[in-house]
Amino acid sequence: MTSTVRTRFAPSPTGYLHIGGARTALFSWAYARHCGGSFILRIEDTDLARSTPEAVQAILDGMAWLGLDHDEGPFYQTRRMDRYKEVIQRMLADGTAYPCYTSKEELDALRAAQEARKEKPRYDERWRPEPGKTLPPAPEGVAPVVRFRNPKDGAVVWDDVVKGRVEIANAELDDFIIARADGAPTYNFCVVVDDWDMGITHVIRGDDHVNNTPRQINVLTALGAAIPRYAHLSMILGDDGAKLSKRHGAVSVMQYRDAGYLPEAVVNYLARLGWSHGDDEIFSRERFIEWFDLDHITSSAAQFNTGKLDWLNAQYIKAARDSDLAREATERLDARGIDTMDGPALPAVVALYKERAGNLNQLAEAIAPFYRTPVISPELAEKHLDAPACAALESLHARLEKLSDWEKDAISQVIKETLREHGLKMPRLAIPLRVALFGVEHTPSIDDVLAVLGRDQTLQKLARLRRPQ
Repeated sequence: MTSTVRTRFAPSPTGYLHIGGARTALFSWAYARHCGGSFILRIEDTDLARSTPEAVQAILDGMAWLGLDHDEGPFYQTRRMDRYKEVIQRMLADGTAYPCYTSKEELDALRAAQEARKEKPRYDERWRPEPGKTLPPAPEGVAPVVRFRNPKDGAVVWDDVVKGRVEIANAELDDFIIARADGAPTYNFCVVVDDWDMGITHVIRGDDHVNNTPRQINVLTALGAAIPRYAHLSMILGDDGAKLSKRHGAVSVMQYRDAGYLPEAVVNYLARLGWSHGDDEIFSRERFIEWFDLDHITSSAAQFNTGKLDWLNAQYIKAARDSDLAREATERLDARGIDTMDGPALPAVVALYKERAGNLNQLAEAIAPFYRTPVISPELAEKHLDAPACAALESLHARLEKLSDWEKDAISQVIKETLREHGLKMPRLAIPLRVALFGVEHTPSIDDVLAVLGRDQTLQKLARLRRPQ
């Protein structure tokens, strides 16, 4: 086996890239990066009935959004069929595989009889060649499947990085099919040839693949190939402790993008699903690569916590550069038909609100009023724009028109003068002012808001206000 670490992520393109797959990809990518090795992307698309180009693109898009770049690939199994058939012919010649002519009807009858006897259903090896055994004549016109000649004695043993020592008796394994009657190779066989040809040193995958591992190890051994180290990741549970499903997180990672999460926050959160570095919760991608190893992956199930992801996303938004958030907000505002070119500098508006936003959609929604004519609901007008409030707003408008130094301190002073003139407390002016400018009751500090909104926009918006009759 090569001394250079080579990992792979090998999704089946039968759907989107979900959280469980994304975590597998992240751990495989991070280990290769940590060790200075190579990360290979492989698309296992032999299930022609369910694999789609749209699903392939969804996987590639999800990987790109998360920043999980691959060094080699993507390799597609459907483009390697000649190689698989070449290896199968070699195994037939070596006697490590054999043709089996058992029909589906015969297999169904065999299974029914075994189940009636309360036995574990398994192939009865009727076409397996053995010394001194006479095989029946091959039926004419019947295309055989090809079965792997699994060892009968001993056990398959491997030291799983996550689960520890695993031992499966060969007697528990039957001679599984490696090529169907139409010549198409099966999943467990293709995986073996791919891992062998690509020099994979570490297979990091979900523990739903544990049952495949002894079969794959036996085929690798029969081929004289090196055995990778296996790390089977525990499952991810939802907030309620049940298996992760669409209602609590098992959705496409691109839906997290659409919901306003930053990819850095999602990567940070995924890193903590089954792995830890002491009590560290927030860390950069670079620090994660530096710290990541396989020894600190937990063998117990990880639990997805939407509230924790939301909190982490808010921390990343607070720490993000205003210009980066402005770019993200622009995409979302454009989708709403809001032009940010006619208004204050977007990064400055972002700076006002990013401490309050849990996600990018909330941020875009909060800053949208800066770039559109306010729509004042009758309820807000009745509640806040009464005669005393409108009189105070007119006085404020007049003072602001005369203000030459449009800075926060100067604006604050004008607001205080207006409050004294009308004998009002701050909320009795600040809230009506917010309603008049934006059609909302709540914003950051009103003098900060006016300073960012700018002189022209502030005066234009106030000029539209008419005192109720």
